[in-house]
Amino acid sequence: MTTTTATAGTTDPELSDFPTLTERYQRELLAHCYRMSGSVHEAEDLVQETFLRAWKASADFQGRSSVRTWLYRIATNVCLTNLEGRPRRPLPAGLGTPDQMAGEALETDHEIAWLEPVPDAAVVVAERDSIRLAFVAALQHLPAKQRAVLILRDVLRWSAAEVAEALDTTVAAVNSALQRAHAQMKGRGLTEDTVEPDLTEAQQQLLERYVEAFWRKDVDAIVSMLTAEATWDMPPFTSWFKGATAIGWLIGNECPGGAHDMPMLATWANGQPAYGLYMRGPDGAFTPFQLQVIELDGDRVRHVTAFFDARLFATFGLPDRLPADHRPQPNAQPPAQPVP
Repeated sequence: MTTTTATAGTTDPELSDFPTLTERYQRELLAHCYRMSGSVHEAEDLVQETFLRAWKASADFQGRSSVRTWLYRIATNVCLTNLEGRPRRPLPAGLGTPDQMAGEALETDHEIAWLEPVPDAAVVVAERDSIRLAFVAALQHLPAKQRAVLILRDVLRWSAAEVAEALDTTVAAVNSALQRAHAQMKGRGLTEDTVEPDLTEAQQQLLERYVEAFWRKDVDAIVSMLTAEATWDMPPFTSWFKGATAIGWLIGNECPGGAHDMPMLATWANGQPAYGLYMRGPDGAFTPFQLQVIELDGDRVRHVTAFFDARLFATFGLPDRLPADHRPQPNAQPPAQPVP
């Protein structure tokens, strides 16, 4: 939604130029709606709905809060309406099923609305702990209103009174919801200490070797870069794997590519290094196969979520095809993260 017409009665000059307003707040509102919904594609629609409602209501804006706070209030309620009656968006490990044993048949479930990654370039990632995949996945286990309370209080640092006004409830109810949300998040072991800092030189070298190992399909090399308790999941497959040995079996036996069939292009997702993995086709060219989001633990890989959703390549600005003569580039670590 775009408009260049000022709305009669607007009391704040910031509301008189909606194209500038949307450009200013687009990325942070997208991050907010993504945390709430767990889907980058839904979040884009929710942000557009937020700006549409704001434009229609701008004449009634009375300046009791900042425009930014007003927009977040609208966005939160747009998200809550959208989430009514909808199931949460999980990752395979969050379904409550045990990890897959090597050799068992893989099953997909396209009826589940799976959690999606978000490009760093599309959102404000200054608070990396609040956008990383594990945190957003944990948020999806909270009831929608608890989710909103936790985000508004802990991520946006609103007061309990501000949250109560935004959600049309009481301060006591906000405090109670936050306490319950904290208990569940703590049970999942999510703290600021679990957030990786910027990549070290050793981690960059690890990722270079990781890309090269997939290109050569050197399963032993890939396994050597995993922690002993590493995990791997890959929606829409319901299976997930735990342990370097099981993951090695998966790549060696279930991945259809061979040597020189799987180049990777680097990007960033959820404040984490990520790679679009391509697969060689019958004509020799490479097409999108999976988008891997990688969680590191020191100089090892702790967790990989491999999303089998070709739409994500366009979302992340990755090409839909690589020529047959494409070869992985040296120093294939992710590019510098976007400026928050």
